[in-house]
Amino acid sequence: MTAKTVNQRAWFLVLPVVVLVAFNAVIPLMTVVNYSVQETFGDNIFFFEGLKWFEQVLHSERFHAALGRQFMFTAMVLLIEIPLGVAIALAMPRKGIGVSICLVLMSLPLLIPWNVVGAMWNIFALPDIGLLGKTLNAIGFDYNYTRQPLSAWFTVLAMDVWHWTSLVVLLAYAGLTAIPDAYFQAARIDGASAWAVFRYIQLPKMKRVLTIAILLRFMDSFMIYTEPFVLTGGGPGNTTTFLSIDLVKMALGQFDLGPAAAMSLIYFLIILLVSWVFYTFTMRDEE
Repeated sequence: MTAKTVNQRAWFLVLPVVVLVAFNAVIPLMTVVNYSVQETFGDNIFFFEGLKWFEQVLHSERFHAALGRQFMFTAMVLLIEIPLGVAIALAMPRKGIGVSICLVLMSLPLLIPWNVVGAMWNIFALPDIGLLGKTLNAIGFDYNYTRQPLSAWFTVLAMDVWHWTSLVVLLAYAGLTAIPDAYFQAARIDGASAWAVFRYIQLPKMKRVLTIAILLRFMDSFMIYTEPFVLTGGGPGNTTTFLSIDLVKMALGQFDLGPAAAMSLIYFLIILLVSWVFYTFTMRDEE
């Protein structure tokens, strides 16, 4: 009996991807891990510190405050964007030229670079000359996002909702259009209400795409940096200094590489853990 010949040359096709991933992810990650357990005073001289920086970060009130702001922002973003995105997707047409028009309009905010979004809303929300700021002040609201913490939070949230709700809309719309018409025909025969159709047909069938939407929006909002930094710079005070902004300030502003590296690893582990727990909990009944 002739032995079967195994051709291993196909691995060479995967090699470029492995090298690219190693260059873009593994090597930078190992560099961060190296800095997180060492101290340096320049001249490429390092002193081993063990877990000192991790303990310092975990016991830091500054870290706890930034983490609290980050979780609050992410929770508010998800509570607004997911229901709003689903509602808009349900209202969009299923046939005709209106489909193309709606899809193009929904895609436009996603095409704008993050720094441009921050700059646009910076001008748009100025209390004296911005359309949003001037309008709110004209109708009686005391609005100034450069000085008032509540106004700053409102502006950052409004900016994120405007920028990223479209992603939820597109994902939800894709899930809705993938539902076979037979389900809706059976619902009409049974005389099901619009709420019953949504509750028992559309929502369960959108479970997978909504899980992806929530995971994407959680990770994106939890790592948000460019838009609020351009819009408010983390202010007024530390009102909108989220974890990412605080990390950059520590690493580049103060040049505390050890604590910054430890914070970035803790940051990464929080995102990884929350995403894993959410996905496992959501998909526990899926085969």
